[in-house]
Amino acid sequence: MIEVQHLVKNFGTLTAVDDVSLSVERGQFFAVLGPNAAGKTTLIKLLAGLLKPTSGFAKIAGYDIQTDPLEARRRMAYVPDFPFLYDKLTPWEFFRFTGQIFQMSEARIQAASRELIPRFSLEAFLEKPIEGLSHGTRQRVAIVSALMHDPEVFVIDEPMVGLDPQHARVVKDILKERTLKGMTVFLSTHQLYVAEEMADKIGIMHQGKLVALGTAEELRKRAGEKGLEQVFLNLTAKTSAEPADSKKA
Repeated sequence: MIEVQHLVKNFGTLTAVDDVSLSVERGQFFAVLGPNAAGKTTLIKLLAGLLKPTSGFAKIAGYDIQTDPLEARRRMAYVPDFPFLYDKLTPWEFFRFTGQIFQMSEARIQAASRELIPRFSLEAFLEKPIEGLSHGTRQRVAIVSALMHDPEVFVIDEPMVGLDPQHARVVKDILKERTLKGMTVFLSTHQLYVAEEMADKIGIMHQGKLVALGTAEELRKRAGEKGLEQVFLNLTAKTSAEPADSKKA
């Protein structure tokens, strides 16, 4: 469902994503880990079509995000770590607006809302302007709106930012449920426990490169370490070289 081949993104003399290739199958939960400035967010923005690659390509459900952007985006959802929402709308208005963008019928919008809103405890906020909501509540609104059209591919950057433990658990449960039904998840996180608990496959990025790829168990065996944390620290040990991406990544 996600195919990346020799993807490169340069910002002037900085190489934020450096010849990354990977594939994520239908129904697979993929987590990409890395320290700050590793290139994770840049990679996600390339997958979402928000940045144009310097070279290489990314496909979503078989559609190149650059040459067939509408078909690719029709099949995916993207939630950044600090999502943009229309502050003057209420969550309910935003859900309907999002559903209409994806050409959902009113009946389908209502059905998706009835399923998702209670699970994210948003009933009390539906008629309040988004501009007055906390960051955690806004994050829940963004995730619900992204899941409404039942995307084939769900791309999310640091999903647990601002969420309390209860709603972090809800997010993990729903994403796992959806992968079991065939949705592909591509998740970026600093939180090793999220990757270890949730991911079928893990990629570790460092200085723009994908330095390791496999299941948590495969990565541990390859590095000869007992814990994923030590594997991560060993693979991303600081060197004298400057980070490949000086931007947030």
